[in-house]
Amino acid sequence: MSKSYTIARLEKHGETFEILVDPDNALKYKMGEKMPISKILVYEEVYKDAKKGIRVREEVLKKTFGTTDPVKIAERILEEGTIQITAEQRRRLIEEKKKQIIDLIAKNAIDPRTNLPHPPQRIELAMEEAGVQIDPFKDAKEQALKIIEKLRPIIPIKTGILKFKIRLPADVAARGYSVIKNMGKVIREQWGGDGSWTGVVEVPTGIHIDLIDRLNKITSGRVEVTQFEG
Repeated sequence: MSKSYTIARLEKHGETFEILVDPDNALKYKMGEKMPISKILVYEEVYKDAKKGIRVREEVLKKTFGTTDPVKIAERILEEGTIQITAEQRRRLIEEKKKQIIDLIAKNAIDPRTNLPHPPQRIELAMEEAGVQIDPFKDAKEQALKIIEKLRPIIPIKTGILKFKIRLPADVAARGYSVIKNMGKVIREQWGGDGSWTGVVEVPTGIHIDLIDRLNKITSGRVEVTQFEG
């Protein structure tokens, strides 16, 4: 197989679906850049095993995706599945994500001895000492919160904390709760008989605006957020 190709893969209902894609364009699309599928898809074929050239039967495509159109199916594979990335792509993504995380920590945490931010180089060295692993595809803010906890035994570090009372409607409570758990610390919670969720959450200063924005998107503006005193 040519090095100019890579594979995007989706496993669904016990079946494997693979397409051959342009490595750089597929990665850009996966990271949120919009472009026509025609610029990503190398061949308009859906494979069970792309390396062996074994195609998926049309009846399986129809049953799984409701269509046999390879472009429409490729879009689903790219959105829901995974892509194989090169070692160089992974290295570049990790470096970019690490810089974002260090910047977030420098802006949102201080050295409690001086009440000043830690220099980025000090944060980076502490991350190396703590053996921090960067996920190139995971949100930088979510990773920063967990990394700060790992840095505490190595450097004195403190974040400003805000408390909020949050109520999530029943139909999106599970999705919203997952976001809250990743970005904040739940200190009190209650599930309602109707499936809604109410809780008091601690969130680092600098992260709370992004958390509220995400919850607003998930709930279509129906989340109830009030600052909690107590």
